[in-house]
Amino acid sequence: MVHISSPPEALSQRRANVVLVTLFLATFVLGSAELLVVGVLDLIAADLRVSIPSAGGLLTANALGLALGGPVLTAATIKLNKRTVLIGALALFVLANLVPALTSSLGLFIAARAVGGALQGLFIGVAFVAATTIVRPERRGRAMGVVLSGVSVSAAVGVPLGTWVGQALGWRGSFVGVVVLGVLALIAILALVPSVPSTGGAAGQARYAFAPRVLAVLGLNFLTFAAIFAAVTYIVPFLQHITGISGPLISVFLLVYGIATAVGTFGGGRYADRNAARTLLVGTIGVAVSLLALSLVGAVAALVALALAALGLFAMGMTPSIQYRVVSLAGPGGALASSLPASAINVGIAFGSTAGGLAISTFTTSSAVIAGLVIAALAVPVAVATRHLKPPTVETAPNQRAAKTSAELTV
Repeated sequence: MVHISSPPEALSQRRANVVLVTLFLATFVLGSAELLVVGVLDLIAADLRVSIPSAGGLLTANALGLALGGPVLTAATIKLNKRTVLIGALALFVLANLVPALTSSLGLFIAARAVGGALQGLFIGVAFVAATTIVRPERRGRAMGVVLSGVSVSAAVGVPLGTWVGQALGWRGSFVGVVVLGVLALIAILALVPSVPSTGGAAGQARYAFAPRVLAVLGLNFLTFAAIFAAVTYIVPFLQHITGISGPLISVFLLVYGIATAVGTFGGGRYADRNAARTLLVGTIGVAVSLLALSLVGAVAALVALALAALGLFAMGMTPSIQYRVVSLAGPGGALASSLPASAINVGIAFGSTAGGLAISTFTTSSAVIAGLVIAALAVPVAVATRHLKPPTVETAPNQRAAKTSAELTV
C-alpha cells in the first residue's frame, strides 16, 4: 500500500500555527504603519508647517510604493530564501519608519513612506509564499487569511491605538511605537520562521504570473476595492449628513466596520480552502448588496450599522480567496504573482476614493455610496466570468516523465 503524506516542507500544525502567528504580528505592524498617518495627519501638517493636502502626499506615496515597488522587489529577490527576504524587508521597513521620527523634511518623509510601502508589498507577498509552504495543502487558504488578518486587525485596533498615542505623545511617538513593534516582530521571525527555499527565477515565472486568467482576477480585485473605497473613504460625511450622527458615535460605527473586516478575513480563509472561485462570486454580490442597502437605509442608524458590518464581512471575507485564486491561476508563477493582489487593491483604493470624491463634488454627500454601487455592479459579471478559470497545465519534461513512470512501476 502506498502511503500519501503531506509535502516535506509542511510543518506540524502546532509549529505552523506559531509561525503563522508570527507573520500575523508582522503584518499587523505593517498595516498599522500604513494607515497611521490618517489619524495624525493634522498633527503632522501643523508640525511640519505644510497644508493638509500636502501632508496627504504621505498616503499617496505609501500606496504607490506598495503598488509599484512591491512587485519589482519581489521579482528582484525571488531567487533568495524566503526567510532571508522576510528578515531583510522587515529590518529595512523598521529603518524607513524611524526616519519620520527623526526628520523635519516633508520630502524625506514622503520618500521614506514610498520605500516603506514597497517593502510592505514585498514582505506581504513573500509572507504568503512562506505561509502556504509550511501548511498542508488543504489549509493554504486559512494560512493566507491569517497573514491578511494582520492588516485588517491593524485597521480596527492598531490605527485607533496609534492615533491615541499620537494625540498623547505627539505624532512622532506613534512612529516610535511602530519601530518598537517592528523590532519585536523581527526578533520573532528570526527565532521562529524556518528556512523556505526559493521557487525559481522571475523570468520563468513572469509569463504565468501575468497570464490573462490572472489579470482577470486582478481586475475583479481592482473593481471590488474601488467600489468599497468609493463609499468608505467618505463614510464620515455620510454618517454626519445622511444618518445624522456625530461625535463619539461615528467612532462606534467605524469600529463596527473595522471589527467586521477582521472577522471576515479570519473566516474568509476557510471558504478559500473550500471553493475560492465561488467565494469571490458570493463576496462580490455581497459587496454590491451591502452598498445598495447603505444607499437605501442611510437615514436609519441601526440599519446603517448592519450594512457597514455586512460590507466589512464581504469585503475582507473575499480577500483570502483573491490571493488564493491569483496564486493558483499563476501556477509556476505563484511566487511572483503573490505580490500582485496588494498592488491591485491599492490601485483600486486610489481609483475608488477619486471616483467617490468626484461624485460628492458633483452631486450630493450620498453620491459616493452610489458611485461605489455602480462599480460593484460592474464587478459582478466579472466575478461570474472568472469563476470557471483554471490553473495552467504545466508540461513535464520528458526525463521527469520517465522518472515518474519508473517510480510508479517500482511502487
